[in-house]
Amino acid sequence: MTASQGDLASLSRFIFRAPSWYSSLAFALAVAALAGIAAFDSRFILEDVWEGIFYIGIPTVVASAVTPYVDRLLGGSLTPNRASLLALVCELLIVGVLIVASVLAVATRLGQNFVFDSLLAALAAVFALRLLVTMAISHRSPLRASLPASIQTVTAALLLFVYTGAARYLEVGGSLSMSFLSPASRVTEAPAELQLLYVVPSDFVVLGGMCVLYASAVTLFVAIIDRPWQRSMGISVLDFLRGFIGHIAEGTRELETFFERIGEEAVVPVTVLSFRTDEGEKARLVLPMIHPGPMGEIGGGNLPERIARQADGLAFPPHATAGHDFNLVTSREVDTLLDATDRAMAELEYHDAATESVRTSDGDATLLAQAFGDDAFMTATYAPNFADDVEYAVGLSAQAEARRGGLEDIMLADAHNCNNGLDGDDIGHVVPGSKRSFDMIEGARESGDRLADSPRHPIQLGTAWDRTRWEPLDGIGPLGVRVAVTEVNGQETAYVLVDGNNMEPGLRDSIVETLESHVDLAEVLTTDTHIVNTVEASNQVGERMDGEELRLLITELVEEACDDLEPVEAGMATERAEVTVFGNDRTESLAAHANAMVQMGGALAAMFGFALTVISIVLFFLT
Repeated sequence: MTASQGDLASLSRFIFRAPSWYSSLAFALAVAALAGIAAFDSRFILEDVWEGIFYIGIPTVVASAVTPYVDRLLGGSLTPNRASLLALVCELLIVGVLIVASVLAVATRLGQNFVFDSLLAALAAVFALRLLVTMAISHRSPLRASLPASIQTVTAALLLFVYTGAARYLEVGGSLSMSFLSPASRVTEAPAELQLLYVVPSDFVVLGGMCVLYASAVTLFVAIIDRPWQRSMGISVLDFLRGFIGHIAEGTRELETFFERIGEEAVVPVTVLSFRTDEGEKARLVLPMIHPGPMGEIGGGNLPERIARQADGLAFPPHATAGHDFNLVTSREVDTLLDATDRAMAELEYHDAATESVRTSDGDATLLAQAFGDDAFMTATYAPNFADDVEYAVGLSAQAEARRGGLEDIMLADAHNCNNGLDGDDIGHVVPGSKRSFDMIEGARESGDRLADSPRHPIQLGTAWDRTRWEPLDGIGPLGVRVAVTEVNGQETAYVLVDGNNMEPGLRDSIVETLESHVDLAEVLTTDTHIVNTVEASNQVGERMDGEELRLLITELVEEACDDLEPVEAGMATERAEVTVFGNDRTESLAAHANAMVQMGGALAAMFGFALTVISIVLFFLT
């Protein structure tokens, strides 16, 4: 993962799940009632509560109930949960503006007219915010999006209109303008904060003008930040926002639709290493050369669990040598990889002999390798140095070098077990041409040469598994911790697979040091599952959980696996699968555009907000 990809991944901090519509409404009404107590000064506190609900809460309720219906009539996709959450956020914006305006009115000579003017500006800002969100989720056209976006503002304006004179006019007749100017109607019906306001019909004309002004600003804002996306990638930023909001708010697959538009076809090897006894399959390692991302269950984020469900024996899906450019664009692509796994299983030729495992170090790279028949499993780590993903081309080159000594199929896993999260400009991506890429390639060649010349002996295998008490929020996925121990010619080797995304520095070394007092050689790998990155961009194993407790658990599982040792046969085969992935440099381009959008969009939004605030103040003073 590069620095810009890390910045993109850090957008995960915005991920949440939209609460149910009834939860949003209940909270909105409670906030409105409290705002009424704080803002109004009637004779009874219950009257304050009612006025808060009437003027602040009811527009929120109407917007929550009516917006999804109107939006869907226009072909949109706003759900009740999203609409309720949006209405609640807008209500909080209104309450916040009123509180600030009330404090300024008390502290200065601005008076209550300033509070009312601020309320009108807040209603215009609510329309602008709802317009932006509606354009992102449902409609690109600002004209089409303006109808559902205006519901909360229009409802609040209508209630204010009726309350400040229209109802009185309809009851007793007379001049509409005089009805608005009549102090009697306000004194007898209005709360204390509104009794001194001079409300005239032109205020609502100003509100309409401000809504048009704010809507124009939103349209211009979207056009500015959208232009780079359209020119360089041929896609709209609204498509990205629509998918991102749908995924983070309700877990939809809309983001996959966006990824499909930018994806490229790729051919990837899928390698299977299976161990069986007379009773059937005991364990299976499956390694498709893709990256299990980009986040959550989007694309291949849940690939390790899908592989585990397919296997008859205990499944081990380690991390392949592939980066974010090889993220699957949709979860449907996982089925293609599973089909390739089935084909590989059908081609397996089992052998009852294996070599002792060998550990090879070259530069920063350390490889643990073992041959089964004429095939070999290798896993590479850069610990104790920091590293993240190994590029696809580096992995292919390392496999080719490993076969030079006479080996056939090579399963090369990236142990992915030591990194410093998202700190620093270089997050440890191993790219072609780097010194560390040659460390791995040369280490694979040396390992292959040593294994090709090593004698073969009967093999035994023992396994153990613990789901663990930890959850994805703790950095551990549903596969928990899985252990396989091989015994060849008296040598015991432990392979530990943790269902997580990389490990905190030093944790791998501590675990391996402990295990090698029980077995001859050991390595700890992670699956790089992105299930654990639904809430946090960096949620490495040991970051949120007790690393010492994990070390003790792994030690117990290794002892359990040693007790489970029994003779097995092993077979390895590789098939190719055609899938759609993000594509070369597309991840970097997407990350760069998204980061630029966040940075430029924030500054641009602040500039627009300041300009609109100044214009609004001038309008109110002039009218």
